[in-house]
Amino acid sequence: MTPEQQRIAIARACGWTAEQDSNGYWRAVSHEHGKAVELWLSERNVWSVGIPDYLNDLNAMHEAEKVLIDKGVNAWWAYVAFINRHNPTPFGSETAVHATAAQKCKAFLHTLNLWQETNAKEQTPT
Repeated sequence: MTPEQQRIAIARACGWTAEQDSNGYWRAVSHEHGKAVELWLSERNVWSVGIPDYLNDLNAMHEAEKVLIDKGVNAWWAYVAFINRHNPTPFGSETAVHATAAQKCKAFLHTLNLWQETNAKEQTPT
């Protein structure tokens, strides 16, 4: 998945939706927080302004992790196990504590079965 695809998938899992207003502008809306932020629509993707930067912001990922906690202990431990399995370090189980935001994003998406493989051509900027 491209970074934008990851960001959008996590935002959706966290309750964000994209809605078009009467003027044709797209907005990302979080019904939980009552927030609405404008999006720009490109030919291939929705490029967001206000959706959290999950891939670079550990605070944003901390908020996203609450979705896993709400799904129960099995989802949480599957997430931690994915991080530990794919990012081995000498620290063992502490790997999840030291994971980057990008590593947490990938684990989050895999845990919720939202990860989609993307071929190299789709990842090339246009």
